[in-house]
Amino acid sequence: MIQHQPQQQRFCLHLDGEEAVLDYQLKGSQINFTHTYVPDALRGRGIAEQLVRAGLAWAREQQYQIEASCWYVDKFLRKEPSA
Repeated sequence: MIQHQPQQQRFCLHLDGEEAVLDYQLKGSQINFTHTYVPDALRGRGIAEQLVRAGLAWAREQQYQIEASCWYVDKFLRKEPSA
């Protein structure tokens, strides 16, 4: 289950003793997704996509202007702009 940890400005998922994360930074009404990390043991399961979808859904709910300095989030937004 994906957890939002607003104090650390990240979304995370703990699975099989590993931790995958999506980090972000807030500046006023803007959110910048800065980093996505999925450990090797968890790759290939769509976890990064799950994290990004959760982060984007939350950001849109909060009506933030979305930016992505993380290449994965940027690629995801280009592929699925309404996701």
